[in-house]
Amino acid sequence: MRTTQKKNATNLVFCLAFLLAPLVAASGSRAQQAAPNTPPGQTGPGSAAPSPSHLAAARALVVACGMSRSFSIIIPQFMDQIGSSLTQTRPELIHDLNAVLTGLKPEFDKQADEMVDIAAQIYVKQMSEQDLKAAVAFFESPAGKKYVETQPAFLTEVVTAMQGWQGKISTDMMTRVRAEMKKKGHEL
Repeated sequence: MRTTQKKNATNLVFCLAFLLAPLVAASGSRAQQAAPNTPPGQTGPGSAAPSPSHLAAARALVVACGMSRSFSIIIPQFMDQIGSSLTQTRPELIHDLNAVLTGLKPEFDKQADEMVDIAAQIYVKQMSEQDLKAAVAFFESPAGKKYVETQPAFLTEVVTAMQGWQGKISTDMMTRVRAEMKKKGHEL
């Protein structure tokens, strides 16, 4: 189960990196051009809370880009992990534990919604309302929906490719370092 969690955490990290990097970079550069000493999404020192429409646009982006899906899958995974862990040594608990977990699920699903709100707050600090709405429009377009749909498979392949690439780079780098150090009279 920990392998699944690590894989999903890795997927979430890559998802966030791939989804956020271009949007944040574009938004940040425009905002910094407009007000070089002001963080994007803020109007200046002591700025007021974001408008409801700015927050709504940020929340819509978190949902439209598929990020919220990554948050919501964590709850059932944790519940499965707890169930497996507890019933492995105490199989007599299965029936009561399943009832408890089923009863607790709505409470913890709300916590996934809290993470959506946290992500939206982060977007609000990084992107203007106009940029958020433009990003949502993309993710709601056919191309954007296809992008979101392909992300899990894409990220799985990228992680696999990256592991091979890292191994190759590591080997190549050590080979080159040894060769260069040998030129300087050092055997590694």
